[in-house]
Amino acid sequence: MLKVGIIRCQQTEDMCPGNTDFKVAKEGKFAFEETGPVDVVGFVTCGGCPGKRAVARAKLMVDRGAEAIAFASCITKGNPIGFPCPHYPKIKEAILKKVGENIKIIEWTH
Repeated sequence: MLKVGIIRCQQTEDMCPGNTDFKVAKEGKFAFEETGPVDVVGFVTCGGCPGKRAVARAKLMVDRGAEAIAFASCITKGNPIGFPCPHYPKIKEAILKKVGENIKIIEWTH
């Protein structure tokens, strides 16, 4: 089973407890249809805008066993407020540079 660390938007954590992220990961649905059910080994926020803390947090999850980093849909799709993160491309680029290209990136969750 693929081990995944999920990064979510700090600004939406008051509106979303993340339960749908955990549900679709466990069931292997939506963004996890390709991988099947996954084991969530970490669930962190980006640290707030502009998301610089996401880089160190992704590295920490990888160091502790994550084989993939998933960006919760609040970052990439703007759920539930309809405003995707304007910093996402830079965050993703910085994370890939830090953790290496061998780590799978999952661009959304549900």
